[in-house]
Amino acid sequence: MSIPLPDSPVSPLVRRLARGAQVRPVWQNNLGGMTFRTDDERYIKVGPVHLETSMADEAERMSWAAPFIRVPTVVEQGDDGETEWLVTRSITGLSAVHPQWVAQPETAVRAIGEGLRALHERLPGASCPFDWTVPSRISNAAERGVIVPEGLRAAPPIDVLVVCHGDACAPNTLVSEDGRWSGHVDMGQLGLGDRWGDIAVAAMSTGWNYGPGWGGLLLEAYGVEPDEERLAYYRDLWNAT
Repeated sequence: MSIPLPDSPVSPLVRRLARGAQVRPVWQNNLGGMTFRTDDERYIKVGPVHLETSMADEAERMSWAAPFIRVPTVVEQGDDGETEWLVTRSITGLSAVHPQWVAQPETAVRAIGEGLRALHERLPGASCPFDWTVPSRISNAAERGVIVPEGLRAAPPIDVLVVCHGDACAPNTLVSEDGRWSGHVDMGQLGLGDRWGDIAVAAMSTGWNYGPGWGGLLLEAYGVEPDEERLAYYRDLWNAT
């Protein structure tokens, strides 16, 4: 993800969804989607329909997770066959990659690790209807024409089965003014899986966002010793899919 320029164009769809509120762009992703914030504390996400994940999936998963952990409240979701959109209420905190937190990487990384552990502990796996296990991820990739290398088709035995975020990169943890995690966003791939599927991606993303050397602190904040086999496997699976 990257922060778009303030003069990024605002489409008629976004203006309609804003319902008279003023909007400003806050995020752009690598799938062609953009997120805008309104002056009445809503977020409007729009982008092309994509096979990897959908805003309908995200809305369903956030609504399921909301009783257990702080996530945005869904206001509206829809699509026209080519473009999809999701409108949510804002929640407390700034993205862990907001300039305020990029300037304080130790605080941000600790918040990401502690927030991820809380998500894994609070979301009830026994009643989770969503799947993010390795077979489901490989199947999803195949539907998009992505062939996963043979060496990644056999995963290490599951360590701890949890409800995973599914996109535990640093931007998707929110951090409050006191430096503690305050919520999670972008949950379109949330589902049951080995906790290392999230941990590996979160640790890897610290290098993208804060520079090298922060992965160990992420593991410490989460409260787990390094498992190099699972870290390597789930990093490679993420990059392959």
